[in-house]
Amino acid sequence: MSHQPRYQPYTGAAAGWGALRSVTQHWLASKQPFKNLRALLKTNQNGGFDCPGCAWGESPDSGVVKFCENGAKAVNWEATKRGVGAAFFARHSVTQLREQSDYWLEQQGRLTEPMTYDAATDRYLPISWDAAFALIGEVLRSLDSPDQAEFYTSGRASNEAAFLYQLFVRSYGTNNFPDCSNLCHEASGVALGKSIGVGKGTVTFADFAQADAIFVFGQNPGTNHPRMLEPLREAVERGARVVCFNPLKERGLERFQHPQHALEMLANGDHPTSSAYFRPNLGGDMAAVRGMAKCLLAWERAQPGSVFDHAFIAQHTQGLADWLQVVEHTEWAAIEQQSGLSRGEIEHAAQLYAQAERVIACWAMGITQHRHSVATIQEIANLMLLRGNVGKAGAGLCPVRGHSNVQGDRTMGINEHPPAAFLDALEQHFQFKVPRAPGHNAVQAINAMLAGHSKVFIGLGGNFAQATPDSPQSHAALQQCALTVQISTKLNRSHLMHGRQALILPCLGRTDIDLKASGPQAVTVEDTFSMVHGSWGQLAPLSTSMRSEPAIIAGIANATLGPKPVAWLTLVEDYGRIRELIAATIPGFTDFNRKMAQPGGFYLGNAAATRRWNTPSGAAQFAAHALPEALLAEQVLSQEEQPHLILQTLRAHDQYNTSIYGLDDRYRGVHGMRKVVFVNPHDISRLGFIPGQQVDLLSLWDDNIERKVCGFTLLAYDTPAGQAAAYYPETNPLVPLGSVGEGSYTPTSKFIAIRLLASAASNKVAALNLG
Repeated sequence: MSHQPRYQPYTGAAAGWGALRSVTQHWLASKQPFKNLRALLKTNQNGGFDCPGCAWGESPDSGVVKFCENGAKAVNWEATKRGVGAAFFARHSVTQLREQSDYWLEQQGRLTEPMTYDAATDRYLPISWDAAFALIGEVLRSLDSPDQAEFYTSGRASNEAAFLYQLFVRSYGTNNFPDCSNLCHEASGVALGKSIGVGKGTVTFADFAQADAIFVFGQNPGTNHPRMLEPLREAVERGARVVCFNPLKERGLERFQHPQHALEMLANGDHPTSSAYFRPNLGGDMAAVRGMAKCLLAWERAQPGSVFDHAFIAQHTQGLADWLQVVEHTEWAAIEQQSGLSRGEIEHAAQLYAQAERVIACWAMGITQHRHSVATIQEIANLMLLRGNVGKAGAGLCPVRGHSNVQGDRTMGINEHPPAAFLDALEQHFQFKVPRAPGHNAVQAINAMLAGHSKVFIGLGGNFAQATPDSPQSHAALQQCALTVQISTKLNRSHLMHGRQALILPCLGRTDIDLKASGPQAVTVEDTFSMVHGSWGQLAPLSTSMRSEPAIIAGIANATLGPKPVAWLTLVEDYGRIRELIAATIPGFTDFNRKMAQPGGFYLGNAAATRRWNTPSGAAQFAAHALPEALLAEQVLSQEEQPHLILQTLRAHDQYNTSIYGLDDRYRGVHGMRKVVFVNPHDISRLGFIPGQQVDLLSLWDDNIERKVCGFTLLAYDTPAGQAAAYYPETNPLVPLGSVGEGSYTPTSKFIAIRLLASAASNKVAALNLG
């Protein structure tokens, strides 16, 4: 919730009383607390709805309450009594709305009726569903090529919606599927696909209870995946080692107070969630892992057979010799300089790894949003393969996905570069010529719209304008379009950065009852452990003018293509019909309609988890990458002025992706403000500033575009020297569109070279209550 700006270190543990107070505040703010309480108790339950927040999986015996603090925020944020319809837009022009914050926009409530932009009045006006569908169909059919349209997907979309969407778009004739995976975990899919033959994690929830060590790289579960804190705490309690690599000290990786343990809450106690904590440089994780491998190699040579799993390596892998040669030739001086860790620290981490029989390696966007992310993840995979820690109980690779069905969307075919086998299955079953040329990812879509090559943008959920890098460029790209269509639950900035024609199509959320003539409809989602769950909405929709995502997609498809290659409108009368098509075309979904009703869902399976390697060689591959010559890109090194700091963008605790639930970041001690930058106190002094001063942040990139955000408050914080952190989407304008991961196109949002400038109000120190 918002308060007078205040900055005061947080002394409590993660979760616990702080989480309960926060949940209560958001519950009351929903304006229908008792209805929402009933809904919360159905979150992640059999016969209830899957949390619209993160993709973390469920423990089968996790009790009556299966939601975390931030899951409760997501439910209350979606299940609000406030509505945004024709009367709201009559009061506010688009120009006026652009002046409002992202927090204010979404706080207005749920979108309740379809709207179309009217340039003459600069307002959105009501439009009927049939007229909206007809307009989309007319514009899509008028394009010179289907490749002139971009079809974005958010990770919130269900499996049924995603499958229908990709079937429509490929029937229309393109593979242009920019999606939220391109912005976060794309590097994980690319790297794992090359190393082990499948772009998903190999572990299940049960593996965490059997692991001897859990390595957590570049991840802040306390804010982004709070339900992960429980298995980390339990691992430490039973003697397993939880080893963290993260530049910032995050409270969730230090200690945890369990809200469901009454005695612990009454005693105000807590338990640790980590055994060792290493703080590498931003972008230095690959060097740290390389140093660990160098230690293991030395110990193996000193005592052959004591470290490497030679039987596993011989039977299941290729490329070890080439990689070990690269490891051997990597100098310790380079490892220490690039990682920011001492040789002693790295040796300690290597000992913790070598002493464990079963190891899980987890990572998130602190690893994936760098220029060399693919190589870094392959280096983690190399380390795990050395000791056979893939494909056995209690061990494996675990990219911790973000939004609740981002992994399922990819399984359903939301992929700009789909596998040939998937396209073959579609072509055989639906009997139409499937487009084979690769489509656009998110960055390519922005460039295509900026250049005028792509003229239509359709967004299935999300907030493309604010989720993407280089915000002024992304906004301009949308505004270049002839038509933009946003399928949304709440008002956001993407509705305001519109094309010449624009539509807002209000959809049902995960919490809403989806009632058809055949009865209430369920959808399904896939979590980070490849478990597929059914999800049934629990609350009556705020408006009868809302439609479900599958129904909206079917309406667009029917208006564009008519009833081919399927009877679109008939399919959405009963979503079981969509699931039958999924079962007929996607491996793992045989008998889908029966299996989705299983308590706890069903496991899709993972070839690498059973040591079947779907790589060209048929073996798991050691990847032999040299360390980057420099972490700074050439476009930064070529600048006359060198950076003051390296900035990472991150979430506040009252935030999920681009949704801002409040203006607090409890664990970092920030209240009532978001335009802040966390900087080491010695760096603040070195650069000639003082804490609380207002500064502008200037991004360095050699393309003659000024990227600057203004009026940020300097907060003295325990960041490693030379590093800074600030919230997105406020700092997304600093991420150059051309700064992307090699092989993944993921924006490098965790490594931005910046300079600090005194802002116009720099002679004033922010009026902060320092508690």
